Amino acid sequence: MKERITITLDKDIMKQVDSRVDGTKIKNRSHAVEFFLSKALGSNTIKTAFILAGGKGTRLKPFTYEIPKPMIPVHGMPILQHVIELFKRYGINEIIISIGYKGDKIKEYFGDGIKFGVKIRYIEEDPDVPLGTAGPLLLAKEFLKETFVMTNADELKDIDLDDMYRLHKESKAMATIALTTVEDPSSYGVARLKGSQIVEFVEKPRREEAPSKLINAGLYILEPEILKYIPDGKKEVKIENDVFPKIAKMGKLFGYPFSGQWFDTGTPENYEKAIKRWQGLK
Repeated sequence: MKERITITLDKDIMKQVDSRVDGTKIKNRSHAVEFFLSKALGSNTIKTAFILAGGKGTRLKPFTYEIPKPMIPVHGMPILQHVIELFKRYGINEIIISIGYKGDKIKEYFGDGIKFGVKIRYIEEDPDVPLGTAGPLLLAKEFLKETFVMTNADELKDIDLDDMYRLHKESKAMATIALTTVEDPSSYGVARLKGSQIVEFVEKPRREEAPSKLINAGLYILEPEILKYIPDGKKEVKIENDVFPKIAKMGKLFGYPFSGQWFDTGTPENYEKAIKRWQGLK
């Protein structure tokens, strides 16, 4: 519920407020003032990030014989560190990392996170009993009591998380998926949208039959309520296949298309491309 107030501001401050009004992200002066106050007070923002870093990285052998995929370097630091830097930029300092294969290498490098300016908590999977992309969330449910962001640890991405969060809240979504554009979507799950609402993902459509060129970028804003829809007791649960379709049927799954950088580093070819083209966070 919102309340109307009257305030008097210095002209120079008013110019800064007006400069943020673009009619889309920031609709008017009132919206701009609310945006600045929310950021300054730290209210209505995401505080916790959950990072999936337990996979074996089989497609990146032989690199992953000795180090886990999230620790493979790009421009002098591990991919996982780039991910954490993105969260730090948006004031997300509580980090939960799900580790499995060679997780000790991740713990040894990042420790409790203090030297990286964050607080890191680890949950550990059995490398021989993978829990998929949703199962690890159940191991951390006691720490996921508020809206949180979840991401894969093997992708480089530059996303405006403040704007994505705004869409998530205005849509009253249970889950919002970051969507990136690819020229040929035939190798991916492609989003079919109705406005910002995701109706379904069409798996590997023929290029000419794809409902869009928007694919899952591996980053989500989620409400704790989503944990109720993760099957318990099943060894491997994929959030993409076992959870999101349920949310879509409820009309609670939304998409956030973004134009920032996105690189999947899961194959030697994609890893090479990331090294050459990743420009760091803007």
